[in-house]
Amino acid sequence: MIEIKIPGFKKIKISNIILDYNGTLAVDGSPVEGIKERIEALSKMVNIHVITADTNNSVSKHLKNYPCNIKIISGDKQDIKKRDYIRTLGAESSAAFGNGRNDILMIEEAAVGVAVILDEGCFSSVVLKSDIVVKSINSGLDLFLKTNRLIAGFRNA
Repeated sequence: MIEIKIPGFKKIKISNIILDYNGTLAVDGSPVEGIKERIEALSKMVNIHVITADTNNSVSKHLKNYPCNIKIISGDKQDIKKRDYIRTLGAESSAAFGNGRNDILMIEEAAVGVAVILDEGCFSSVVLKSDIVVKSINSGLDLFLKTNRLIAGFRNA
């Protein structure tokens, strides 16, 4: 578990990190350089989950040696499926990362919602519903490895 006391805000306890794949962890279906080391480090403290529509049909191949649970969703109402997944894990103790329209409800539901802007862009409502916006997935994951970065963005005292 990662516990972060944020002055003038609240204490956050994170047990799960839920990540979208395409556009968040990966560009054009291939993982962004540097994420494996960060996911390995975080997996020693929290459970890592990747939930994806797998647009490029590549998540299982690319993440097979990563310490994470992979959930592939399909069909309609993917936003609701992602929201329901985070609810089963406990949204109040989860951080969620995403960039696409189907990530909005998951981001909004999470204790900490992180909008990630990579080469594929980020759906504008994800930015508006998130708690914090990052310019790279590595910067986003580092918020939970170097928690003073998260504190700096959230504090009000």
